[in-house]
Amino acid sequence: MLRFSVYDNGDASGRISIDGAYLVGSDGVPLRAEIEARDGEIVCTKRAPGPAGLAVLWPVKGGGRLLLESARLPEQDKPYNLHLELARGRLMRIDHKREDWGLFDFPGVDPIDTELRRARDLFVHALQSDDPRQAAAYADDALQTAVVAGERLSLFHADIFLTRRRQTHAFNRRPLGCVLDPANTSDAYRQRIREAFDFVHLPMLWRHIEPKEQEINWRSVDAWVEWLNRHKVPIMAGPLVSFQDGHLPDWLFIYEHDYDAIRNLIFEHVRRVVERYGKHVQRWVVVSGIHAANTLHFSFEQLMELTRVGATLVKQLAPRSTSLVDLTAPWGEYYSRNQRTIPPMLYADMAVQSGIGFDAFGMQFQFGPGLDGMFVRDMFQISSMIDRIGNLGKPLHITGAQVPSAVAAADGGVWRQSWSEEVQARWLREFFHTALSKPFVETITWRDLADDASLAVIPSGGLIRADYSPKAAFEALLSLRHDILGAARKPPRQVEAT
Repeated sequence: MLRFSVYDNGDASGRISIDGAYLVGSDGVPLRAEIEARDGEIVCTKRAPGPAGLAVLWPVKGGGRLLLESARLPEQDKPYNLHLELARGRLMRIDHKREDWGLFDFPGVDPIDTELRRARDLFVHALQSDDPRQAAAYADDALQTAVVAGERLSLFHADIFLTRRRQTHAFNRRPLGCVLDPANTSDAYRQRIREAFDFVHLPMLWRHIEPKEQEINWRSVDAWVEWLNRHKVPIMAGPLVSFQDGHLPDWLFIYEHDYDAIRNLIFEHVRRVVERYGKHVQRWVVVSGIHAANTLHFSFEQLMELTRVGATLVKQLAPRSTSLVDLTAPWGEYYSRNQRTIPPMLYADMAVQSGIGFDAFGMQFQFGPGLDGMFVRDMFQISSMIDRIGNLGKPLHITGAQVPSAVAAADGGVWRQSWSEEVQARWLREFFHTALSKPFVETITWRDLADDASLAVIPSGGLIRADYSPKAAFEALLSLRHDILGAARKPPRQVEAT
């Protein structure tokens, strides 16, 4: 058992939120545990031995309300001071990433280093205090300083590599896209697509294509493919295989206890879609999130087989297209609550190690709602997560980036301050800046163009309003696209031999 004391203004807190809380073991893998708040403490009953850290939604002055992780800790009889352990965890991770990024004694990093030394000094004061309330206050100041400095460090690192990509013109020629709403066919909506994006992600959900068994409906997809081809807008399509809510047709659940039948039906669905649209689609999202949303309760081996079957078939039918294996909820907190799922990094590593024939990973970063996978993380955590997937040696496409532009969608936390159109625009700039600085990141897709999207998860997450007027984030995207494409479409500089 792990216990954590929580203090509020010097007293044991009676108002402790454990929304989204979970335990984290070695290699960042979530652990199954019962977590409850009582008598000013968070009590965690683990189901696995070994040290563990607590991830909890936590207010940080100047940083927002973020899902943060404590250090990994052994079990002990007395409670840990949660304030202290959250600060310890963040400082340790910053030191690890500074070494990984090679930013010790790097020119220009001195102001950030000064802030990090201040955070460590505050943390030492917290350790030396005999009063747990005073220790909590020092630790809160240390955490605040470390979070702000950690984000500055990640952006400093991004500046270095983004400059290098600009100098070598190493961007994808069409790096920025959005998920379009198949139900919206208005001229104003289509004009915004052409105005701002290099490509679109056209959803092809099994539920919409085959609403009744053996009754295929291509009308909506055909209309969009025709329009996109006519206007020379490249297409990313899919997911072909996804078990998320609203993606599977209802009739499929007749076979939910017959894996072989469902595998054959998936094979036929993928074949049918790719044969029809293969020559029009540049990138296929073959599977998306089956590691996290295992609605049909398949085993680990069965999920890996479905990944292999889908990827192999797409490669056979559309060999010139890029095939993606898409990861949702990349921190994997869902795994702490559902034993029939797979941690995302384990799934990704197995997809590579087992020789499945796909070209790149996809990864989604959507924050705001109080749902697993969507509790707010800061830019330091995001940058570190992108690095983790990059270490697997495959290119990466960000297939769903999104945050809200209104406070109503903020039960999963906030970034720096309450969500607004201005905060959404700032997040977009810093996220795109961070992601595109990674040399293995090929494209970024914003999740919804408009607020009233029929498939929206975040109601206020669009770049334009329901009346198609642009938000600040839309203007920020236009500026960034101009900057990136200016670098992407110039030939590399010729270096004379010496």
